[in-house]
Amino acid sequence: MIRFNILIICSLIWLSGCGKPDYGPPVKQVKVSRIEAMPTTPAPYKMLDWRKKATDFDRFAFDFNTQMSSGPVIWIDNNQRNIPQVTFGLYTAIHDVRQGVNHNNGEFHESLNSLAALLGAGLIGIDKTNDGGYNYVKMIQNYFNTDNGWNIMMNNTCPEVAALGGGYGRDWWYDVLPNALFYALCDVFPNVENADNIQKTIAEQFYNASKVLGKNYDYSFFNYAQMKGMVNQIPLQQDAAGGHAYVLYAAWKKFNDSRYLEEAKVAVAALEEQKESRFYEILLPLGIYTAARLNAETGTNYDTKKMIDWVFDGCTAKDGRTGWGIIVDKWGDFDVSGLQGSITDGGGYAFLMNSIKMAWPLVPMVKYEPQYARAIGKWMLNNANACRLFFPYEIDDAHQWLPEMKNITGGTVSYEGLRKADDYGKESLKGVSPVAIGDGPKWNPKNPPESMFSLYSTAPVGMLGAIVDTTDVKGILKLNCNATDFYADKPFPVYLVYNPYNEDKEITWQSDQPIDIFDIVSKRYVIQNATGTVKLSIPADAALVVTEFLAGTKIDSEKGRLSVQGKVFSFK
Repeated sequence: MIRFNILIICSLIWLSGCGKPDYGPPVKQVKVSRIEAMPTTPAPYKMLDWRKKATDFDRFAFDFNTQMSSGPVIWIDNNQRNIPQVTFGLYTAIHDVRQGVNHNNGEFHESLNSLAALLGAGLIGIDKTNDGGYNYVKMIQNYFNTDNGWNIMMNNTCPEVAALGGGYGRDWWYDVLPNALFYALCDVFPNVENADNIQKTIAEQFYNASKVLGKNYDYSFFNYAQMKGMVNQIPLQQDAAGGHAYVLYAAWKKFNDSRYLEEAKVAVAALEEQKESRFYEILLPLGIYTAARLNAETGTNYDTKKMIDWVFDGCTAKDGRTGWGIIVDKWGDFDVSGLQGSITDGGGYAFLMNSIKMAWPLVPMVKYEPQYARAIGKWMLNNANACRLFFPYEIDDAHQWLPEMKNITGGTVSYEGLRKADDYGKESLKGVSPVAIGDGPKWNPKNPPESMFSLYSTAPVGMLGAIVDTTDVKGILKLNCNATDFYADKPFPVYLVYNPYNEDKEITWQSDQPIDIFDIVSKRYVIQNATGTVKLSIPADAALVVTEFLAGTKIDSEKGRLSVQGKVFSFK
């Protein structure tokens, strides 16, 4: 009997050693109808080296002595608003007559431009705390408006120049987004003098505002000095709740104050309970990302699918930014699907800044809700391919408004927009589609045509530089899911790879040490104990979200979550 029991025990040990561990069922992919309507292989196809594009832009934008025919686009602002230090300004558009050291006391410049430029540079490894003798990350703090009592980051340094353009204290997304960008910047560049104090004050302001707002965001903007919602001629902006949620969740991660977590949840609930899309620009996508992290990390169950549809299908609310959404179309011979802008204005008007910034929250989102991996992979393939069309050397002369001036910045600065049809009435562009173009000449009657070239639009290009990489198979991208996943544990590399073809494909993976690669979509190892050049297989029309470990690393499974050394990397 004893011998029989020993045999049973030995057999069980042998079976457990030979059996494959159960990491859970594959994650069923959720389709997004508007993404389904996009081409699987957009044409004509060309994927830029976005990291190089971002590097070139940074070197141009922060060069006080550039030899480009545009001249320098940066200047020092000595007015010392809000903080006793000098700051800097970047032109919103080339030769914008409102700007520069000799116009409006040198004070009209926009934080949404400067913050995006610094964040993009930091994401590709450029140290903006010590660049040519300047700590630009410290200098950006002058946008923290204390003199007006709002005590948040704003788009200008003072109200004296606010009426010149942009939004300041009257258009909610302009007041919320600088704070989301600043929090992201502080994660990329931690330990900058005074940054923690500013972040804490912002968190308190957003917390106090959230306590006032509850779930009612039916306002054009919010006065953070009076703690009062306001309505003016600008459409109501309920999606500001997404920006509030993002900042408050980041603040909870940074300061470990549960008050911020609770109000982040209230803000996401305010988004979720809307009856229709209120999408405009980037705040709703930031809220969706926050909802995904809350679902994964705190056990909530927000309806991210509904909100994703709101983004891609666009806003139809008559008192909102009607017609704003994600374009799905072919203009002339060019696939332009995936770009963000107006679906209705002149048949469609896409903007580079908005198209780039969508990647900031939606690519890392798939770490927390991998059911969207295929959808986001397909959208990013289209989006990143079409984003090149804004650059004057990436679209032919016949499809741009100023081909004779395309070298003014050496091609580093893009046009602001891409229209289905010219709206200036230029004779040579009649019947031409699309047209690379910009609104700069409309902002001020004295603005020259070259103000169509927009630094404001190009500034976040480092986000694509950090996220998008190519593989050795045309059309299969390697998207870095960690790059813009701020205030998160990122102990392991994580990539989204999507195969748009109707057959299985293999891409080359390189490692100089033995690695295992695990896919959180299929819940299986796709590579084990490999070194050097190996092949990673991707099924037809499918996406993987792969996490890379040192070979032999043990994966633990508990209640549907997978972790390594106590770090959760798969939440479903």
